[in-house]
Amino acid sequence: MPIENVDENLPTQVRVSLGSAIALRLLDGKFDAPPMTAYLMTYRRGKCTANCQFCPQARKSRSRTDMLSRITWPVFATRRVLDEIQDAAENDAIRRVCIQALNYHKVFAHLEALVRMIKKVTNVPISISCQPLVKENLKLLADADAERIGISLDAATEELFDKVKGASAGGPYNWRKQFGLLEDAVSIFGKGRVSTHLIVGLGETEHEIVRIIQKCVDMGVLPALFAFTPVSGTGLEKSGQPPISKYRRVQMARSLIVHGATRIGKMNFSEEGQVINFGVDKQTLKKILWSGEPFLTSGCPDCNRPYYNEKPRGPIYNFPRDPSEKELGEIQEQLNLSGA
Repeated sequence: MPIENVDENLPTQVRVSLGSAIALRLLDGKFDAPPMTAYLMTYRRGKCTANCQFCPQARKSRSRTDMLSRITWPVFATRRVLDEIQDAAENDAIRRVCIQALNYHKVFAHLEALVRMIKKVTNVPISISCQPLVKENLKLLADADAERIGISLDAATEELFDKVKGASAGGPYNWRKQFGLLEDAVSIFGKGRVSTHLIVGLGETEHEIVRIIQKCVDMGVLPALFAFTPVSGTGLEKSGQPPISKYRRVQMARSLIVHGATRIGKMNFSEEGQVINFGVDKQTLKKILWSGEPFLTSGCPDCNRPYYNEKPRGPIYNFPRDPSEKELGEIQEQLNLSGA
């Protein structure tokens, strides 16, 4: 279907994650866990004007310009991508579009035009992951009919935030302002329609990240978990991924808090900040563990981000599909919860 009345701000090109490009039939390939969301990223010839130390798109990173985390994002003509999104949505091959945004001068004009044009060809909900910087940009995206917005904190403490993406990293972000923007987003989009990303493995304790999870949930913000993934050429390229046991405990704590089964005040932590009790009875813990839900990719509905943090051979931090019984047994051992 030809696209008419094209907005002059619509970028001529857009990046598409490799898995999404296959799902949209832009590239040939196979996958064992197809993405249910089409992941796009704004395109520019240069990199992001921010300088987050974990990100390949950072201003000073030496990483490839087509990388985000460990995923490649090839460039395609925007009109072609829109045609394929329309077809994939009609055939239930995708159920959501998520646009990742770099920081640059015209990015919000580009985002507004992309959202409006996608809504012309399909009714699938649209999520935006961006750094709005000012409240007016939030209103712009809401008026364009974006359903959800994600504003990343990434780090679990103010000190780590400043170190990896704030002033100490040469970035434009401020911890307190970031929370202010999250509050603004909730007032505009509504509770449950605002998310934030938290990266496990930047140097925080389990207690510190669980505390931020609780704070976000209390604000009406949905926290989504990522495992730190070192990428060559970034400021943190020599750092390692978090221990899988730590990640599993944080996943379990997040799930319990998000679903209202516990609060951080009911939980117990060791002197080192490790979770030693989730504040629920063993039967509840066992039921939730064996549901597999805490260990799935967290985020917007229908977001499974296959292998964003890990190689398919594992270890798998975020499962893009239901864990098998064998995998759940391994998760139980990783959590080291007796009787679960």
